[in-house]
Amino acid sequence: MTIFARRARASAGRMHPELSLVSYTLLGHLEERDGCRATDLAAHYALDKSTVSRQVTALERAGLVERRPDPEDHRVQVLQLTDAGREILAQVTQRRRAAFQERLEDWPEEDLTRFARYLERYNARADADSD
Repeated sequence: MTIFARRARASAGRMHPELSLVSYTLLGHLEERDGCRATDLAAHYALDKSTVSRQVTALERAGLVERRPDPEDHRVQVLQLTDAGREILAQVTQRRRAAFQERLEDWPEEDLTRFARYLERYNARADADSD
């Protein structure tokens, strides 16, 4: 698992120089949720608010994220992907998928099915642990 995590961190930098693994993960979450508050990101990923704040500031400076007033409570700021953020996220996602496809292309169908089941089981447990 440690090797897997190290490779994930290293590959994030190769996918796009401005995106760390954390940045990529935060952008993906913002896309999936169609925006959210920074405090929601911190809570979801069990990160300190200052850590999220630094990441969000860097993403804002890069033009990938912007703050907008929450339509339900104008005192609250919601983070949204910019068009540039969506484009970079799509590019990185496509590159990651291509890398996974290349790495797994010679695996037999049975191994792929088993691997997918194991990942589903692992992720279900991780989701249950975070609730």
